[in-house]
Amino acid sequence: MARRSTKTSGPQPPDDFEERILDIDVVDEMQGSFLEYAYSVIYSRALPDARDGLKPVHRRILYQAAEMGLRPDRGYVKCARVVGEVMGKLHPHGDGPIYDTLVRMAQPFSMRLPLIDGHGNFGSLGGDDPPAAMRYTESRLSAAAMLMVDSIDEDVVDFGPNYDGQEQEPGVLPAAFPNLLVNGASGIAVGMATNMPPHNLVEVVAAARHLIRHPTADLDDLMRHVPGPDLPTGGRIVGLGGVRDAYEKGRGTFRIRATATVESVTARRKGIVVTELPYNVGPERVIAKIKELVQSKKVQGIADLKDLTDRSHGLRLVIEIKNGFNPEAILQQLYKLTPMEETFGINNVALVDGQPLTLGLKELLQVYVDHRFEVVRRRSEFRRRKRQERLHLVDGLLVALIDIDRVIELIRSSDNSAQAKERLMETFSLSDIQASYILDTPLRRLTRFDRIELEAEQERLRAEIAELTKILDDDKLLRKVVSDELAAVSKKYGTPRRTVLLESADVPAAAVPLQVTDAPCTVLLSSTGLLARTSTGGPLPPEGGRAKHDLVVSSVAATVRGEVGAVTSTGRLLRINVVDLPALPETATAPNLAGGAPLSEFVSLESDERVVCLTTLSADSPGLALGTAQGVVKRVVPDYPANKDDLEVIALRDGDSIVGAVELRTGEEDLVFITDDAQLLRFQASMVRPQGRPAGGMAGIKLGDRQSVLSFTAVDPGADAVVVTVAAYSGDALFGAEHGTCKVTPFAEYPRKGRATGGVRCQRFLKGETTLRLAWAGPAPARGSDAKGQPVELPAPDPRRDGSGTPLAKHVEVVGGPPGTV
Repeated sequence: MARRSTKTSGPQPPDDFEERILDIDVVDEMQGSFLEYAYSVIYSRALPDARDGLKPVHRRILYQAAEMGLRPDRGYVKCARVVGEVMGKLHPHGDGPIYDTLVRMAQPFSMRLPLIDGHGNFGSLGGDDPPAAMRYTESRLSAAAMLMVDSIDEDVVDFGPNYDGQEQEPGVLPAAFPNLLVNGASGIAVGMATNMPPHNLVEVVAAARHLIRHPTADLDDLMRHVPGPDLPTGGRIVGLGGVRDAYEKGRGTFRIRATATVESVTARRKGIVVTELPYNVGPERVIAKIKELVQSKKVQGIADLKDLTDRSHGLRLVIEIKNGFNPEAILQQLYKLTPMEETFGINNVALVDGQPLTLGLKELLQVYVDHRFEVVRRRSEFRRRKRQERLHLVDGLLVALIDIDRVIELIRSSDNSAQAKERLMETFSLSDIQASYILDTPLRRLTRFDRIELEAEQERLRAEIAELTKILDDDKLLRKVVSDELAAVSKKYGTPRRTVLLESADVPAAAVPLQVTDAPCTVLLSSTGLLARTSTGGPLPPEGGRAKHDLVVSSVAATVRGEVGAVTSTGRLLRINVVDLPALPETATAPNLAGGAPLSEFVSLESDERVVCLTTLSADSPGLALGTAQGVVKRVVPDYPANKDDLEVIALRDGDSIVGAVELRTGEEDLVFITDDAQLLRFQASMVRPQGRPAGGMAGIKLGDRQSVLSFTAVDPGADAVVVTVAAYSGDALFGAEHGTCKVTPFAEYPRKGRATGGVRCQRFLKGETTLRLAWAGPAPARGSDAKGQPVELPAPDPRRDGSGTPLAKHVEVVGGPPGTV
C-alpha cells in the first residue's frame, strides 16, 4: 500500500471536517439537469401561457411599458429606453431578444391586432428589410395592449418576485381579449414547439361568447363562428381539412396561397398582379425565386417582373406574361414552384397551469374564458372591498357632521390626538379607522354642501356594492358581464376578415394549357370603345346579341393567335394582335363587353381620329368597302403587307374622312349611303371596282351644296334589314321632342339606284327640323344606346319611305344591329 504523503499545500480543512463523497450516475445527473433546463426554457422563455397568449418576454414588455405610462394618448419614447427598463428590472436575457420581440408586436403584417404602436422603421414583410436599431425607433402601447393590462392594479392576477427579488411582476395579464388565438404564437422549446396562426377578433369573440352561453357546445358549433385562421397579410387558405384537424386535436396543416389576379398591365400584354402574399413571406423572396426559375428555364412565358409596392396601394407585384402564354397556367406553376404558396403547420402547444399541453379550439377558448371569469370575479371583489372601505369612512364622517359642534368641542377639549380619537370612538361608536379619518379631515370639508355630496356618495356606494355583490353571488350574471365585455371589445376593435377560405384549389394545374391555343374566336368592338374577344368561332348568334350596358358596333371572325385590322376615320388600318385582347367568358348569348379593354391600350389614335370598323387581314376576303363624308366609295383589295402595322387603305382628299367601313362577306351586298339632308342611295357592291390601297376611290353618291354623308354601311339584300334615321331640331324643340325624332323603315322600301346618283328621300323633316343627326342601315332588329351605353327604345318600323319621325324619349347616340352583322 502506498504511504500517504505528509506534505501539504494550501489551506487545510478543519479538524472536525468529515469527507463525504457521493457516487452519482452521470446518466441520471444529465437527465435530471436536462429536464430542469428544459422546464426552465419551456416555462420561462419559449411557450405562451394559454390564458393571455404571451411568453414571459412579451408579458414583461407590456407590463413594464404600462408601468412607464406609455399609453396611446401619450408621446412615443425611444425603444432603447423600453428595452433597458425591461432588461434591468424583469428580463435579464440580453437586449437583442427583447427588442426583436418588441418589433414583432409592432408589425401589422405579423400581428392581427398589434400590441405596440411603433414609430420608425420596424422592418418589412418577410424580414426583407430589417428594422432600424432601437436607438432610432420609438414606441408606446397600442389601444389593444391597454386591454391586455386593463385592471391589473385591482388584484386580478397574482404577482411574484422578479429574478433578483427587488421587483414584482405579474404571472399572467388580465387579457380582455383572446390574444393567443387572435395574434397567434410561435416558439421552439426543448423537445416541443408551438406554431399558432392568427385569427379574426370578431370571430373568436363570437365563439367565446357562444361557449359562455353554451358550455357543452361541440367543435362544429364553434367552427360556425371560427371557420379558419385570418392572417394579417390576407391571402387564401386552400384546403380546410387540416384546419379542422388542428381545431379538434391541436395539430394540422393547411396551405396559404397568394392573392393574384390576371389583368392587362400594358397595352399589349397581360400580367399576374399579386396583392397579398402568404403569412411571413416577403416580396423579395418571391422575386428572387421567380428570377431563378426564369434563368433556369423552369418557368416560361414571363416577360418582366416589377415590384410596385408603396404605402398608398400596399403590396403589388406585377408579373408580365409574354403574348401567346396562358397567364392562368403560369400562375399555377408559380403557386407550385415559388413561395406564393406555403404550408403552415398548426401546433397548438401552450402552458396550462404551468404544464405544456396540446389544445384544440374548444380547449383554448375554455382556458381563456375561465381566466376571464377569475379576472372579473377578483376585480369585482376588489372593487366591492374598496367601496365598502370608502362607505365605512363616509358613514363615520356623516355621523360626525350630524353633531359637528360637539365633535369640534370634544376635539378641542382633548389633550392630544390619541385622546381625541378615543373619545370620538366612545362618544359616537366609531371605529378606529373612522375616528382617524375624521381627525384627518380638513375643516373646509365640514360644510353643508359637503354633507349633501357625502350623502349622494353614500347612496352611490351602496348601489355599486349591491351590484357587485350580485355579480359575485350569481354565476349567470358573472358570465353575462364577461360576455358583454367581450362584445364591447369586438365592436370597438374588430375588423373584417382578410383571408379567404377555400375548400380546394381554384383551378387544377393540368386543367389550363401553358400556351394559348390558336382557336377560332370573334373580336368585338363596342359603342363605348371597348375591345374584347370571345371563344366562339364565327359570327355571334343573332338572338340576345346585345350586351347589358353596351352595343356591339363591329365584329370580325379571327383566331386567338392571329391578327385583325382596325380601320380609322383618317384612312389608316392598324394591326391588333388578337391574343392581347381580353377574353370574355362563354355564354349562351352575347357577352357583356364590360369585361373588355379600351381601344387606347392597343392602338394609338390622333385627337380627331376614331375607329370605324374591324376587319380581317385575310387575302381570301372580298375586301373592305369604305364610304367618305364627301361621297367617295372604295373597295379595297385585301393586300396587307405582314411587316407593316400601320397601313393606308385610301388616299383621302383634303378635308375628307371615312364615315363608315364594312368588311364584305360575299361581295354581293348592297352599299348604302345616307346623307345629312335625308337622302339614301342604295346600289350593288359589284358596281364598285376593287382598287389597291393607294387609290382614292370613286364617286359613290351625288351630293348637293353643303351636303355631306352621314352614314355608310353594307346590307345583305336577302336579310331582314331596316333603316334608322334621327332628325335634329334647330332652335326650340317642337312637340316635346328635344331629343329629336326617329324613323325606322324596312330596308326593302328603298329601291336600288345607280352609283353616283342622288338617291331617294328617307325621312321628311317636320317644322324646325333641318338635318339628320344620326343614320344607319343594317339587319333587324335595330338597337339604340346613349353615350354611356345605356339602351334607348326606338319606335316601331314605319313602312312610309319618306314619312316623318317619332319623338324620342331619350337621346340616342349609337344605332346598331345583332353582333356579327353590323
